Amino acid sequence: MLRSLCALSAVAAVSLAAAAPAEPALLQPRALIVDGSLPKAQAEAQMLAARRYDTFWNTGDEALAKAALAPGFTDRTPPPGRAQGLAGPLAASKTMRAAIPDLSCEIEQMLVAGDRVATHLHFRGHFTGRFEDTQGRGQAIDFIATDIYRVAGGRITDNWHLEDNLTVLQQLGQLPAPGKSS
Repeated sequence: MLRSLCALSAVAAVSLAAAAPAEPALLQPRALIVDGSLPKAQAEAQMLAARRYDTFWNTGDEALAKAALAPGFTDRTPPPGRAQGLAGPLAASKTMRAAIPDLSCEIEQMLVAGDRVATHLHFRGHFTGRFEDTQGRGQAIDFIATDIYRVAGGRITDNWHLEDNLTVLQQLGQLPAPGKSS
């Protein structure tokens, strides 16, 4: 009887695993620095949340943002007009992907210390869509961003971020490039 129950449990576990949707491949940081005094499980949970969120920026997959961000997520440095909570990053991603459909993101560096994860991100793509009143002409887009995440319970509760918006706006044709007049 015990063998039958164990076999049934094993079959049920395999069936559930096969039925669960597989998480897409997550971005790996090129350089990773982890505070050695952190418990391994805590560091791994923090890195997983950060990698899910950074992969969301790479793919636009909303499920990754939903898995990474805590229900009460707070953007501590939102640009004017951006909604708080999950809605803010989802709208920002849609806006960027409408302008730059092939937008990609790489994690250049990730630092994990205390309850924080800092990531240095590098974005690339081509402006072939539309941004505000400007239609892209295929120009290259290449900019960086730095995010500092506070992670609790394996999810990002807070984010402080700084994007190179000057470069992005110049590449999108919203501002004159250095040395050029408007």
